[in-house]
Amino acid sequence: METRAAPILLFNDECGVCRRIARWVGRSERHMPVPPSIVLRPIGDDPEALKALNPNLDIWDAYATIHILMPDGSMKRGGEAVAEVLRTLRSTRWFARSFTVGLFGVRPFQIMLNAAYAILADVRPLFGCESCGTPGFGVTPIALTIKWATSLFRAKRLRRPAPHFTSLKSSRRDLT
Repeated sequence: METRAAPILLFNDECGVCRRIARWVGRSERHMPVPPSIVLRPIGDDPEALKALNPNLDIWDAYATIHILMPDGSMKRGGEAVAEVLRTLRSTRWFARSFTVGLFGVRPFQIMLNAAYAILADVRPLFGCESCGTPGFGVTPIALTIKWATSLFRAKRLRRPAPHFTSLKSSRRDLT
């Protein structure tokens, strides 16, 4: 493990949802001073390169869940990683403080963020990302319903005859 100055956000570059989130972080980061406060790194397909960053990092786990590697060598996953990214970006730092607020030894906002990330992780394959895994057990009926509905509507579109347009000149000839 190497010591770094900025945290490294690992994201699945084959997933549309992950790419959009990484682009958003990159756009937010552009307004930050140099050196960067967060480094974006796509996972790719080289498990040895990930092991060089952190020996405890599994490539399949990295595909399934967002990870952020901290400069001290620690690693955060899921909702904790999202909270750390929000704390790092200047535009969201004010909001991210809420994730550290504790109430009777419990961090309610962090619990809500963890639950929201878990839902997003389960729903992400519904948006067409096959590299993120399969939809979770609770989402499978929704996935099957969406697949059935899209096939139903797609079939209706194909059955309709193609519209036939004639030019105005040809229609006038037919009338004379």
